[in-house]
Amino acid sequence: MALRTAAAPCAGFRPLVGLTISLALHALVFMLASTHQRAPEGKPHAPPREQTITLWVVRPPAPEQSAPEPEPLPVVAAAAAVPLARLPVPQISSPVERTAPRQPASMAAPPAPTAEEWAFASTYRLKNSKGYRYTWGQQVRSMMGTAVEGPDQGMVRFRVEIAPDGRLARLDTLWSTSAAAERRARQAIATMPRWPPTPTGGPLSFEKTISFSPFASDGPPLYKDDCLPDPPAFSNPFAWDGQSARVQAPFEPREQPDPRMLEDCLKQLPKDSIDAESARDQRLMDQWGWGSSKAGR
Repeated sequence: MALRTAAAPCAGFRPLVGLTISLALHALVFMLASTHQRAPEGKPHAPPREQTITLWVVRPPAPEQSAPEPEPLPVVAAAAAVPLARLPVPQISSPVERTAPRQPASMAAPPAPTAEEWAFASTYRLKNSKGYRYTWGQQVRSMMGTAVEGPDQGMVRFRVEIAPDGRLARLDTLWSTSAAAERRARQAIATMPRWPPTPTGGPLSFEKTISFSPFASDGPPLYKDDCLPDPPAFSNPFAWDGQSARVQAPFEPREQPDPRMLEDCLKQLPKDSIDAESARDQRLMDQWGWGSSKAGR
């Protein structure tokens, strides 16, 4: 009985001690937490770090010093050591032969028209007596002689008018590239024989270029398209004189020949030669180049 009574006061004291220790520990933790949160607020902010820029300078490598060239051996001493009898004798080449000067190009005069060619020319009326005009130019060129490359070569263009009986009625020079060529042509025309009458029986007027050159010749013409009408001459449809009303000119279509007259005309045409075809192609190439189309007449 005595033991139970003495232990009762100790049993009530232990919970009180434990509660006190627990409160003290909580208070200590709270104080530490408050001190930890307030400490950074009182400290000054650290200054920002300055940016640092680093420059890298790459210099080219120093040039390598080339090795010094070896000094040449003394030639005089080496040559003196060799006997004169053993030295090679230089070969003396023969003088260069001069080439002969180039001979200038030349072209002989074409043959004069034959009686048959003049007979055909005096009866051919198409295209302003095309055959007569060509035969007249061939006769003039044949009497001018051989054309030699040089200052005397050139071309001359005449305006010619021939009377119905074949006499020369007028001769005017339109342009000339050589005074010597023009002089030769006029001398040939002055000494020409009497020509046949014109095909139409009236005066014949035309322009003719005489080429006195070793690089050009007037080939025979083509007759296969002489029955076709001439294409209309080009005229600017938008041309305006500045005063009248602006009206576009109508397009003129090409005239179509009568089938009967065309058939009869084709029967009278002479047969074209290979020389005439070659001359036409050469004229087109000289005027328009290789891409030229076939001529209409």
